[in-house]
Amino acid sequence: MTSHPPDRLTRTALDHRIETAVGRSVEELWQHRDDGLLDAPHAALADAHRDLVAAERDVGFYRLRLARLASSDLPVDQALFARIDRTLDQLAQAARRRDAKQTTAAAALEPIEAGAPRQVAGQIPTKDIAALLAIAQGAKLHEHLVTHRLAVATPTRTRISYAQLRRLEANGFVERDSSHPVQAGQPVTLTDAGRAVLTIPRRAGAPGTAPAPSPPAFPAVSRPRR
Repeated sequence: MTSHPPDRLTRTALDHRIETAVGRSVEELWQHRDDGLLDAPHAALADAHRDLVAAERDVGFYRLRLARLASSDLPVDQALFARIDRTLDQLAQAARRRDAKQTTAAAALEPIEAGAPRQVAGQIPTKDIAALLAIAQGAKLHEHLVTHRLAVATPTRTRISYAQLRRLEANGFVERDSSHPVQAGQPVTLTDAGRAVLTIPRRAGAPGTAPAPSPPAFPAVSRPRR
């Protein structure tokens, strides 16, 4: 039987929103849940996200199985068609379960987002502001066919590393269209939060020295005194 990848390696469409709202990675959110350090809303979010990850993992499993059936050396006969049809049905069911779990997780996230502190433009590094300005003019994430290195191409030739792109995604400033293969280029666009950053006046300061705010601590569960 094909084994699933570890949960922590399975990304979801809500990850960057969750990480922005809680100020930590989803892995840290899970760890705090396991340690009993979260209040009820954050614990509910962690549980809903875990369910979403499991559902997303199942989608990936059946998608990979379908790709293997289509690209293998199996005889092209009625038996193969039956296996493909069965896998398509399983993939469709997994996608429906994933969508339902995503709706549940998004509902658990909304009240936390509403109370989360927002970054202001003066606290965002200058290089990130430059990257957002470049992305606003059009950008694509490409994977080199030979080296498989990921890089963001922009009309202004502004250098945006993949690590910086991931940070901007985690902050909720940009998003990419994963329906396009990275070999052909995944469009990267600003979110509403990213556009808002570019419209807020910024305080003057030394270039590149604007400090990022400390991420908020998770609300802790109150423990009874002994």
